[in-house]
Amino acid sequence: MLRLAAVLALVAAPALATELKIEVEGEGANGSFTIRLRDDVAPNHAARLVELARSGAYDGVAFHRVIDGFMAQTGDVQYGRLGGDMRMAGRGGSDLPNLKAEFSDIPFERGTVGMARARDPNSANSQFFIMFAPAPHLNGQYTVVGEVIEGMEVVDAIKRGTGRNGAVIGRPDVMKKVTVIED
Repeated sequence: MLRLAAVLALVAAPALATELKIEVEGEGANGSFTIRLRDDVAPNHAARLVELARSGAYDGVAFHRVIDGFMAQTGDVQYGRLGGDMRMAGRGGSDLPNLKAEFSDIPFERGTVGMARARDPNSANSQFFIMFAPAPHLNGQYTVVGEVIEGMEVVDAIKRGTGRNGAVIGRPDVMKKVTVIED
């Protein structure tokens, strides 16, 4: 009977929440924010972000596409590193294979973190974006991988880009350090 109670307690226990603490530095934002990953709805995408963060791949990567009133995009570990050719930023990924979409019914609201991709829904790799405002047209079209739970004021301060595509001119703000935090 004691074994059954222990098993039931494990089953009833809430899943461990994985979080990313992202330290940002630049002309716009300086500080940190925390993302709670949605392992429950996008386990493969959440695992990818954790893997890249643990390896240090995100450290020094720029927010290369930032559109005021819409979102800030980062995570191009191939071409988005500060000091590289920033004209290529947004076109790369990691050495890992692309991920199959994990769409959910979670809406894209302010603070939602989604996975960037090409036209193919199954092409997300390392890049992600953080919403400044709701964007219902993205619902069900992109994988929701998490939400900002602390430090949204830092996200709001990220240096904005210009033009329709939000390309950041000059020195972009960067993810100085990305740390994995687990309960």
